[in-house]
Amino acid sequence: MFARGIGAALLALFLLLPVRALAGPALVFDPHKGTILYQEDMDALWHPASLTKLMTAYLTFEALRGGKLKLDDKIVTSKTANAQAPSKIGLPVGAKMRVELAIKVLLVRSANDVAVMLAEAVAGSLPAFIKRMNTTAKRLGMRRSRFVNPNGLPDDRQITTARDMGYLARALIIDFPEYAHFFAIQSVRIGKRRMRNYNRLLRTYEGADGMKTGFVCASGFNIVVSATRGERKIVAVVLGGRTGGERNLRAAKLLDHGFRRYSWRALFGKNIDKLTIQASLTEGAPNLRSTVCGRRRKARKRKRSKRKRTVKKKQ
Repeated sequence: MFARGIGAALLALFLLLPVRALAGPALVFDPHKGTILYQEDMDALWHPASLTKLMTAYLTFEALRGGKLKLDDKIVTSKTANAQAPSKIGLPVGAKMRVELAIKVLLVRSANDVAVMLAEAVAGSLPAFIKRMNTTAKRLGMRRSRFVNPNGLPDDRQITTARDMGYLARALIIDFPEYAHFFAIQSVRIGKRRMRNYNRLLRTYEGADGMKTGFVCASGFNIVVSATRGERKIVAVVLGGRTGGERNLRAAKLLDHGFRRYSWRALFGKNIDKLTIQASLTEGAPNLRSTVCGRRRKARKRKRSKRKRTVKKKQ
């Protein structure tokens, strides 16, 4: 009985603490005050995957505010956009899409072809847009980030950190409150297709109201998620989850931890802008391909084998 009680107490203590993954940076902070509520290796280099689209959205919002684009404008599918790898909408070359719908598809379904369409509409060409991405990153304080495409498709040169993604999330929240609703959209319809947001925390976590997920084999499962309870808004960044479920669980527990410690940290917490950059333990971003995608391939093989055995038994 005593041992059982100790075990229950240890389990309860574990549930109160942020989930520490085998590998992967994390950050929870107040985007308005800059107060860090929890961080773990927030300056370690990582591949952003589709978190890249947060920068594409930021530059699109700038173009809307500056009059370069309007929500009712139509953007065109170029050969470059059409050639992007999934996930994508798959519009044929020359097909058009309203900017408003393009932003929704970009953030809800993480469409790689639409990211290129927006980039070309905003800057006139893909190289010009990528240059603007990097210039903007420096202006926002994202000193360890480098962008080479607008959608996050695999490229070893495309890197970021949890802190830099925090800076970008803060800029989106503070600079463009009029577009905050785009990040909270749970599904979008194109023709007969209804596509649900990859950010499941919008449906499962109380107060969640944005922002974006990301995945490539090299990065593992990433997320930037914001949540609001009462007058308190916090942002969590999780990089390198081994599965989507692990990533979501860790992000949810980090948000819980942030809201629980908010008042104490508001008095004694450190500011994200005032901490010097912490040197990464390794040069360059790690590649999780063998760990993440190797595991997924093995899981798919097990499922196929199980289905085959089931079919044979029925025969």
